[in-house]
Amino acid sequence: MEKRPLAGKVALVAGGTRGGGRGIAVQLGVAGATVYVSGRSSGSAGSDLGRAETIEETAALVDAAGGTGIAVRADHGDPDQVRALVDRIAADRDGRLDVLVDSVWGGDPLTDWEHPLWEQDLDRGLRLLRRAVETHVITSRFALPLMVARESGLVVEVTDGNTARYRGSFFYDLAKSAVIRLAFAQAAELRPHGVAALAITPGFLRSEAVLDHLGVTEENWRDGAVKDPHFAYSESPAYLGRAVAALAADPDVMAKSGRALATWGLYGEYGFTDVDGTQPDFAAHWADALVDEYGPLGDPL
Repeated sequence: MEKRPLAGKVALVAGGTRGGGRGIAVQLGVAGATVYVSGRSSGSAGSDLGRAETIEETAALVDAAGGTGIAVRADHGDPDQVRALVDRIAADRDGRLDVLVDSVWGGDPLTDWEHPLWEQDLDRGLRLLRRAVETHVITSRFALPLMVARESGLVVEVTDGNTARYRGSFFYDLAKSAVIRLAFAQAAELRPHGVAALAITPGFLRSEAVLDHLGVTEENWRDGAVKDPHFAYSESPAYLGRAVAALAADPDVMAKSGRALATWGLYGEYGFTDVDGTQPDFAAHWADALVDEYGPLGDPL
């Protein structure tokens, strides 16, 4: 891959505040892109998640990586705010948007891992769907016209898992499966206009929240395997980011449109590594250590 294959390209990473979204934004910056980073957690106003990370921090990391980071606070559940965000990009960049990444989530505090549907709080579950699915629909509704007008671009829907395996909680499973279907449906409608759309999942992602939960940092993350042995096979957000940057730089990415992809299925093709030079493959670890307990991952959707 060229050193800066995305120089001159414009990207929007919705939900780029932390985790996979931040990792993707930074790696798009490494590849030379101008990256608009949007979300609710800003230096001027936080979100109900109560996390310390901000969109401004992510934008600064994009700058430090060699790209251009632009933070724009927006609640992607509010159509007016998303419309204003896209209008700003159009005005700033002469209508150009090459990459749309939708990594909006915010569902961790709403996920009930203990109860079946009939025992769950309905309002809480529906709020999860609004955050995790409706936000993606709203974002694409306003951003896609920029790509369609130029007859080029890539839409990336970030999810969890790329198969039909049940994900352990009704509303969580519904949200993550729906995001894959969003990519499939967008691919069908965008194909005549030369725009690709796909879904992508990381493996066991070392997000800030996961690191906090295990009481470690990115510097000593391996110590987290004491509490969770499977964490030894985790991957950093940069690994997901490098996968997306490789896809965005691939002139033949249209061949992957409509598919549900994974970091473990792409590192061999594109040759990217994690920050420590390794190439984590969580599907291989699953087959070795988890399949007897949880069943096979299944074939990609």
